[in-house]
Amino acid sequence: MLDIINVEKTFNPGTINEKKALNGINLHLDQGDFVTVIGGNGAGKSTMLNMIAGVYPVDCGSIIVDGIDVTRLPEYKRAKYLGRVFQDPMTGTAADMQIEENLALAARRGKRRTLRPGITSKERKEYEELLKILDLGLENRLTAKVGLLSGGQRQALTLLMATLKKPKLLLLDEHTAALDPKTAKKVLDITEEIVEKNNLITIMITHNMADAIRVGNRLIMMHEGQIVVDVKGEEKKKLTIEQLLQMFEESSGSKFTSDKVMLSK
Repeated sequence: MLDIINVEKTFNPGTINEKKALNGINLHLDQGDFVTVIGGNGAGKSTMLNMIAGVYPVDCGSIIVDGIDVTRLPEYKRAKYLGRVFQDPMTGTAADMQIEENLALAARRGKRRTLRPGITSKERKEYEELLKILDLGLENRLTAKVGLLSGGQRQALTLLMATLKKPKLLLLDEHTAALDPKTAKKVLDITEEIVEKNNLITIMITHNMADAIRVGNRLIMMHEGQIVVDVKGEEKKKLTIEQLLQMFEESSGSKFTSDKVMLSK
């Protein structure tokens, strides 16, 4: 369902600011795989997600989504295959629009626009049922402006919008990092529920090592634009933070030094 084949990316090539962000990345994911990604600053985590989403063109290599080569497709043409949630809760929603209007926009993604009424009574009922999944009381606030919601509520709504059309691939770029611990846990629980219910291929970047081990069925660790650790299944379930750090040091030849990640242990 997803193949990243020998993908390389260098920013500012031939200048003093040259940065090799991805160095021959290879990754294969099957339907239902939920992969957590961890690594220090500059490891290539977000660059990998941006390559998949088409934010930047690859220098070489291929990206295949559901058997379709999307390597040369622009970002807007890949959007129908992908759902994405960013770190900033304010990014994925329109603050001046109502909750139901935001959901309607997500439901119409990739469809032709018409002059029919914006939201039908049938759709409104569907949105109420969808919002009940979040258990945040938003099903009773359909006409509330999204800008009035808390960061956690907006991020949960963004997650619902990103998965409304059951994308081929869900990309989560540290989507709980800006939330307080209690809210982050709530959003992560909702994430697991939605991913499992829809059997989505998911890639989740996180700086929390405990979450990286606990969530999903596979964990990859990146360093200097490469995947240096890749564990799955029973091996991942039994993994400890200390063992993960040891695997990183053995594979990369260096100690893991990301303060942000280490503080979240």
